[in-house]
Amino acid sequence: MSAKYGELGQARGAGRSLQAVYPFVEPPDLQTGETRHCPVVIAGGGPIGLATAIDLDRHGIPSIVLEKHDSVSDGSRAICWSKRTLEILDRLGTGQRMLNKGVTWNVGKVYHGDRPDPIYTFDLLADKAQKFPAFINLQQYYAEEYLIESLAGHPAVDLRWHSEVVAVETSPERVTVTVTTPAGDYQLTCDYLIAADGHRSPVRHMLDLDFEGRVFEDNFLIADVKMKADFPAERRFWFDPVFNPGKTALLHKQADDVWRIDFQLGWDIDREAELDQKTVDARVRALIGGDIEFDYEWISLYTFQCRRMKNFVHGRIIFAGDSAHLVSPFGARGANGGLQDVDNLVWKLALVLEGKAPPDLLDSYDQERVYGADENILNSSRSTDFMTPKSDISTAFRDAALELAKDFAFARMFVNSGRLSVPCTLDQSVLNEPDTEDFSAKQRPGSPCLDAPIMLNGSESWFLNQLGDCFTGVLFSDATGSITDEMRALEDWDIPVRAVIVKPDNGSPSGGAIIDSQAYLHSHYDARPGTYYLIRPDQHVAARWRAFDRTKVERALSRATGHST
Repeated sequence: MSAKYGELGQARGAGRSLQAVYPFVEPPDLQTGETRHCPVVIAGGGPIGLATAIDLDRHGIPSIVLEKHDSVSDGSRAICWSKRTLEILDRLGTGQRMLNKGVTWNVGKVYHGDRPDPIYTFDLLADKAQKFPAFINLQQYYAEEYLIESLAGHPAVDLRWHSEVVAVETSPERVTVTVTTPAGDYQLTCDYLIAADGHRSPVRHMLDLDFEGRVFEDNFLIADVKMKADFPAERRFWFDPVFNPGKTALLHKQADDVWRIDFQLGWDIDREAELDQKTVDARVRALIGGDIEFDYEWISLYTFQCRRMKNFVHGRIIFAGDSAHLVSPFGARGANGGLQDVDNLVWKLALVLEGKAPPDLLDSYDQERVYGADENILNSSRSTDFMTPKSDISTAFRDAALELAKDFAFARMFVNSGRLSVPCTLDQSVLNEPDTEDFSAKQRPGSPCLDAPIMLNGSESWFLNQLGDCFTGVLFSDATGSITDEMRALEDWDIPVRAVIVKPDNGSPSGGAIIDSQAYLHSHYDARPGTYYLIRPDQHVAARWRAFDRTKVERALSRATGHST
């Protein structure tokens, strides 16, 4: 096995023998010598950069993606994809494919010491009437390959391999990017540069920007092991197991009989010795037993970091994903948080580029996603502090919580093996129209919309699939209600508000209405006849009222698009 350096630290691994290699194609910019202008240039062709390009194309905005390598990521890297991420990718065309390939799980179990039974079990999907599970496990390279293959349906995306951003110049009007390739260097100009170039972000360093936050004094070994094992497809986490005494371990099943194993090692270690194959073999063998044959797909050592940039928007350069923020892997908040960045950014950027919203709207991306990053960092830091206590008092607290958790439910809330990623509710967003009427706290302004099964024209479907890439006005009515002319008129606005209607199931044909066949939508959205929701293009609630009022909708739309706050 050859030495490599992975995104998480020093690494080695065989990788996949059939991993695709994408050829370098000399761009026309080199052939003509002219400096081409594109509305958006994206530095980085990982899942965040690819998703950004596809979503931009869905909004009619062309882009150029510059990726310095010639293939997708080696090793599993990100593996846990949350329900919210799958909903986002479903709109981009790859969510169902990932679900079909990935390993579905909703249940996690926490173990302590030499006890064979878990001290407690948790289920992350409280509402089972959902299109997607709480999580799937799927290697990151599959997520990237599916996005790349979907580019056949997005001709406005120009993905360029072996193309590395080596210099950036900014002005009030545009960004100039210098690109190096095997055939020489050339320049591009763009209205906005999206830096999705990973946690070592060259673009960030070119601007002399840095992260703020914590680096935790602990090391972890990650081993993606290929084996045939009759272990359950659930998240299993151990505190102080006999095979890694005094520390922690984690086991996840992935596609293709690959298993993710994490071992806590401690701070003062010999990194080279810990990566020795005999040492790694012994650790893996102690966990899985002596009779299972296995091989490695990826091995890496990493140190936890919970850090972010102070701001994600710097004039015409915008940071997303790991280039903007870093969290520990426990909690699955890295790639999932990055795809929420994409979901939040693209519709705003499209409106700005189309001249339909002021550039100040992009400040709300900074505010909302810094808030989301802080939420992820807080949860990730708390998890890491519990797993790796740094004082006698915190160690005593952790040990007491673990001892009590098996028999007492109150203690389980203190056991923190990684609070798993959930969608961010943007309670403090300046884009929200505050509630002025009596509603439950569920699905309040700033909340991501909750899915539910529906009937549409006699066929089963899902509510979120009826919310498109624009603002949507959702009217809840009785069986005889209809969309009014005033609501229809909103569809012709400069920033259109698509009108949909939700009716209860009375057994009659829907006539294009969403039929709340199991009454979940009325429950989720605290709806009664006349209730009206304004939904953002990223499926977050912008406003809600007990009755449609065009003036109120105009005001809320103005606020949600940065024209007034």
